[in-house]
Amino acid sequence: MESPFIYDRYVTGKHFIGRKESCTILGNLLSNGEHVCIYAPPKTGKKSLIQQTLFNMRIGGTQFVVGEMNLVNVRHLTTFLVRYGSTALRSVATTPVEYADLVQRFLGDTHFVFDRRRFAQSEEVVSLNWDPDEKDVTEMLRFPFRIASDRGVKLILILNEFQNLDLTEDGDRLFKSLNSIMKEMRSSGNTSCSMLLCGSKVNAMQDIFEHRRRFYRQVEPFDIPRVEPKDIVDNIVRGFLSSGKVVEKNLLLGMCNLFRCHLGYINHFISVCDSLTKGYITEAVLMDALNILLSIHEPRFVSMMDDLTTFQVNLLLAVVDGHTKFSSAEVIRDYGLNSSANVRRLKDALIKKEIITFNENDEPQIIDPLFDYWVRRYYFEKKPQ
Repeated sequence: MESPFIYDRYVTGKHFIGRKESCTILGNLLSNGEHVCIYAPPKTGKKSLIQQTLFNMRIGGTQFVVGEMNLVNVRHLTTFLVRYGSTALRSVATTPVEYADLVQRFLGDTHFVFDRRRFAQSEEVVSLNWDPDEKDVTEMLRFPFRIASDRGVKLILILNEFQNLDLTEDGDRLFKSLNSIMKEMRSSGNTSCSMLLCGSKVNAMQDIFEHRRRFYRQVEPFDIPRVEPKDIVDNIVRGFLSSGKVVEKNLLLGMCNLFRCHLGYINHFISVCDSLTKGYITEAVLMDALNILLSIHEPRFVSMMDDLTTFQVNLLLAVVDGHTKFSSAEVIRDYGLNSSANVRRLKDALIKKEIITFNENDEPQIIDPLFDYWVRRYYFEKKPQ
């Protein structure tokens, strides 16, 4: 019997809870040819939202094809360009003859080719026979729009871990080029390709889209709302009832508060609870499940802390203690932060390490809710409030 508590893959259909209005809004944006950026911490439901949206669009009769690529291991421009072109090409064509024709017609005056030998060896549909120049970059960025228009299809291109492009040789220049192509295509009326730019590094994505504003007016920012605790609790109760198990709702509301409604953690946590008992889910069972979850993630948390300098640890402690004015003389003295200039460097370091983020009021929050609990309870040995 399939578990109703899925945490190892995205969910759609009966397992998808909340965010129905968000699916409608995202579907409308994509149907109208808009480019969208979505960013949220890992395992918070980005992919489930996207896949449910695509499912709803298909059910509603919208015709489109999807190309999806993961940039998690991309560190070089050439790797990105080849993967980008190959993903787009495979989305609209299926045979070597079609691959060769489209590459020749739309990339014929670049260093990109369809190499039959490499295709036979590794199924590579777009190859690069020289170091890419500026023209190669520009033509490849146009490529999905042109081939989708040529084939008469609507292409939705999903770029996961988009922030990693900033780690290539000249990520900022690449962003500017992609922004120019988006603007050019929109001006010419070519809306055959919509891009979904997704990222799990919240601060890195904010830097690209909000601070540097690299895709201003070309990409629509899309916020993923929190799933309401009531929807989460009702879904868990239904899941337990299906196997004859019972749990108090108040305990589940406390769990939602601990995990800040983080769906990945919650489903993993509840799946562990489900495996620990055949009957009533007691508070003791929940605590056992929490300890199991902590034991799984503790090595990662310890590694995160080991990677911090003493000054950075001190600033994190100030965050845990509820301070927001880190440059005040009192905080600098009490936490050994040296100076306000050093505080700025420390904040930047914790932001780049994706440990804390700041809201519009410049108030800090530890991004990962389970790490937040662990660092308070076990690293800094703070008593639970």
